[in-house]
Amino acid sequence: MPTALSLPPVMPFRWACAYGEDRTGLWQAFEVAGVRQVMRWIPPGEFLMGSPESEAERSDDERQHRVVLTDGFWLADTACTQALWEAVMGANPSQFKDDPQNPVEQLSWLDITDEFLPKINALAPGLQLVLPTEAQWEYACRAGTKTPFSFGENVTTEQANYDGNFPYAGGRKGEYRGNTVPVKALPANPWGLHQMHGNVYEWCVDEYAEYLEGTAETPVAHQDKTESRWRVRRGGGWVSPGGYCRSAYRRAGAPDVPDYNFGFRLARAAC
Repeated sequence: MPTALSLPPVMPFRWACAYGEDRTGLWQAFEVAGVRQVMRWIPPGEFLMGSPESEAERSDDERQHRVVLTDGFWLADTACTQALWEAVMGANPSQFKDDPQNPVEQLSWLDITDEFLPKINALAPGLQLVLPTEAQWEYACRAGTKTPFSFGENVTTEQANYDGNFPYAGGRKGEYRGNTVPVKALPANPWGLHQMHGNVYEWCVDEYAEYLEGTAETPVAHQDKTESRWRVRRGGGWVSPGGYCRSAYRRAGAPDVPDYNFGFRLARAAC
């Protein structure tokens, strides 16, 4: 939970249509064309990013290292919905359109950074939304935990939307839904963030690269828009095996290639 020293400097911000505090912390919401998105306050702190060598199904690019985030930030409590995307863009590219509260998908990194973010920020002056850095994303996904999932040592399809035919590390098999589900259909993590494991991969702003040695203090993402530079996706998706939904799991993708498994979550600096 945030402490008094870690609270944002102004409450509420002028972009907020509502705000409050609940058992998981502070939140503020904004609206575009009547579509509301809640942003949760993620306090500054430090954590071990990546996975220990003992973690099952880990990859070599998950080398564990200490990260210090000196500044708090705001993070959307859900992946961006089809409703919000359509309110901003006027169209819906998604494959699974049965519910406007499903996450928007069929998105490339460039669709978000070059098209959506400039438009939504123009519609709501002062909002200044961005994609989270990879370090911010994993810190928020873990929500203070050190286990493979924010829910513990394993995960079930009652907690996350993935291919339950391929459970993690000997876990029990579960449902394979074969599609996305609404962004709040499954439980939130301890910081009130829904479905950071599964449903859709979430693009981060970072260029994909090996982790550097030693402690990283407030890592700044590379933002070179050269299309040959791959970007980071996190969290796994509805078609992924359970192990791909781990907090530490990383995936690289070409920034100009969309997929029905790719979505995103909005972030904003502290002030």
